[in-house]
Amino acid sequence: MRHYDKTDLLRPARIDPFANCRSYRRDQLVTARTIVRMRDLEVPLETIRDLLATDDPVEQRRILREHRARIEARTFRLQGVLHILGKLSSEDPTAMTTTAAPTEIDPTTRRKLVADLFNHTWTLLEKPDRTQAEDDEMIHSAHASRFHWGEVGEGVNLARGEWQCSRVYAALGRPEPALWHARRCVEINEANAIADWDIASAYEAMARAYLAAGDLEQVDMWKAKATAALDGIADKDDREVIEGDLATLP
Repeated sequence: MRHYDKTDLLRPARIDPFANCRSYRRDQLVTARTIVRMRDLEVPLETIRDLLATDDPVEQRRILREHRARIEARTFRLQGVLHILGKLSSEDPTAMTTTAAPTEIDPTTRRKLVADLFNHTWTLLEKPDRTQAEDDEMIHSAHASRFHWGEVGEGVNLARGEWQCSRVYAALGRPEPALWHARRCVEINEANAIADWDIASAYEAMARAYLAAGDLEQVDMWKAKATAALDGIADKDDREVIEGDLATLP
């Protein structure tokens, strides 16, 4: 409590000058409980201060989403550490040098699998009442589609796989992976000089990912880039699809 007092997170209502005891009002109990709850969730004190400083539910959710993204990134890194430590601590002396050979899939079968996974992911994206299990299935399906494109596809296929991964995470309100895959989509398109509706979709993905992050300034910038790219789309139907996606952004 002394530290919370010193950092101006929770000031006592009164300090006994002789015993140096801190007293708090009853109405400060909610704040104290919130601080304890946030510390249990490993929220840094600076972030807790920002959270307590606003009464705006939208801003509070944005702050918590950013913390969640940091926790996710840390979790991914720790999973890699656990994997390496598991090999280093294994009693099998070949564990660090050998891996099982992957199952071979012929290119024709793999391309059909990619299309089926992509379409299945899209079906789940459009489902309004997905369960938690279906959210998980959607994530895994999108990544599986992108993985198999990496085995048999070209640059344009990889970019579209990254685009779908970004859309999935944006739909789930997870900005960090949504931005990661949107950036990869843009990078692959630009590196391979892919234009037309693909580059417009890549810019739209960036805008949507930033919307999930609550960064409206970046949303405006990338939406403007996507809108400008509409002129480069040759097919009218393709252009209308992108226009429809952009119309769902603020």
